Amino acid sequence: MSQEHTNPAGNPITGKSAFSEDVMVRSSRPTLEPAASALATFLLTRVLESIGNPAIQFVLWNGTAVPRDADAKSGRILIHDMGALLRLVAKPDLNFGEMYASRRIDVHGDLAELLERVYRALPREDGVTDKRMRLGAVLDAQRRSLRQARHNIRHHYDFGNDFYKLWLDREMIYTCAYFPTPAMDLESAQLAKMQHICRKLRLKPGEKVIEAGCGWGAMALHMARHHDVSVQAYNISREQIAFARERARREGFGDQVEFIEDDYRNARGKFDAFVSVGMLEHVGPERYEELGRVIDGVLAEHGRGLIHSIGRDYPQALDAWTERHIFPAACPPSLSQMMNIFEPCGFSVLDVENLRLHYARTLEHWLQRFEAAAPMVETMFTPAVARTWRLYLAGSLAAFRAGNMQLFQVLFARSRDNRIPWTRDSP
Repeated sequence: MSQEHTNPAGNPITGKSAFSEDVMVRSSRPTLEPAASALATFLLTRVLESIGNPAIQFVLWNGTAVPRDADAKSGRILIHDMGALLRLVAKPDLNFGEMYASRRIDVHGDLAELLERVYRALPREDGVTDKRMRLGAVLDAQRRSLRQARHNIRHHYDFGNDFYKLWLDREMIYTCAYFPTPAMDLESAQLAKMQHICRKLRLKPGEKVIEAGCGWGAMALHMARHHDVSVQAYNISREQIAFARERARREGFGDQVEFIEDDYRNARGKFDAFVSVGMLEHVGPERYEELGRVIDGVLAEHGRGLIHSIGRDYPQALDAWTERHIFPAACPPSLSQMMNIFEPCGFSVLDVENLRLHYARTLEHWLQRFEAAAPMVETMFTPAVARTWRLYLAGSLAAFRAGNMQLFQVLFARSRDNRIPWTRDSP
């Protein structure tokens, strides 16, 4: 959820900064008129109150600090001009990110830690959120139509394979890893995640698996290689499908794994297992019953499935900046919303696991790798793109640390099937 090559606010990961020198230079400029300074202080105080008064401090281009008595260790947001201040006050959830990307706002200190302070302080807004989600339901349904879904996915995942290679693991997995021990490296943790899912699904040689949203193909190839199943994998990202097909051909699984450039809603046939890792966020709650019917139609009577998805503790819309710049029309669901996939079709939920802290650890790895590759990102694209992605990754890390985001794995089967695992440890 980005990095600039020469950032006056320094590196938000290490906290090293030229902030104080920068403020001194800016302070030599004419100061604000007393009335304007008082207004700016008032507006920023109201912004802080609206987000729960987190332990952060705003600093204006003339050195004015709000609040003045903030702890020196608190995160600081440096606002470079009056226009940036007014936009931040008008719509903080959208314009902070836009002003940060354009370098009209900088952050002094660790960006992820500052955002975590903000997320932990934010008040819960059930009524406002629910109303916003209801009013947007019709629009969201249109935005997730088959045609629009292709556009939404390509907006993010067709950003370029070379871009993602800079900071993902060797398998090109862009979903939460699984760390049996916190010190495990990212490559091992991503392999552990795939095996964790396969164990839950109890895959057997010769079975047929359908995967909805296959990324660059790692999960499908892992299932074929290690469990001798055949896989039909759907994805509407052209670049990812091309990459996955070439990899399957190169590794000798072209006949065992079929990568299909199409929407999961067009799936046909009967399968022993259904798996979806990191796709549900793009489906939209208003289409969950439709997804359930698709699963019901393709699963055999003994079939079982697993959905791995970013989620929420309660229904809540995605923030405006992320929705506009990163994931159009995306919506991480609550467990209550996810039940609309299972209940209408008579599926039984067998197990729910929350891997929230595993995603935080995954994002720590991604952000560290992204920082190391940031100069290349700037060369490939622009400094604004690099800053946008730094903010996205740091913001995601903060959200999982603060508990604003969850990571659910939900295992399910048909309600009358008694061939389900006796315990969690059953093979």
